Amino acid sequence: MSQSIIILTAVALLGIIGKNSSVAVAAGVLLVFRLLVGERPVPHLEEHILKVGITVITLAVLVPFATGEVGIGSLLNSFRSYPGFLSILVGIIIAYLGGKGVTFLTSQPQVLIGLLIGTIIGVAFFKGVPVGPLIGAGIVAMILSKIS
Repeated sequence: MSQSIIILTAVALLGIIGKNSSVAVAAGVLLVFRLLVGERPVPHLEEHILKVGITVITLAVLVPFATGEVGIGSLLNSFRSYPGFLSILVGIIIAYLGGKGVTFLTSQPQVLIGLLIGTIIGVAFFKGVPVGPLIGAGIVAMILSKIS
């Protein structure tokens, strides 16, 4: 049995144990894909899947605009209140960190497994919410750049 199959199985099990369906499903899909198709197409999938994932997340964020739940008045009000302005600032920061995370994960993909394990532990034992490895990787990249 190859190491990739063992790791994907372990990550899927950790996702199930940690009640993180996104991690469990993602690892399960890749495991099935790897078992059915083999190793060769996986690098090709890797080239495009991150962009697809970011597009899906962006779709989810834009749904309130499409449903009319958030309109122009709400947008303008977000600039007028302290919590709204702070939210805009934090949004800019997390978008920046996410961008740094993409670059960092591309250059050091081994960090992803640590982020996933940490996320699963945080969800399972500390009642956390999985916010995503891109921002986590961005934070790791910034910390490492300051101490290196």
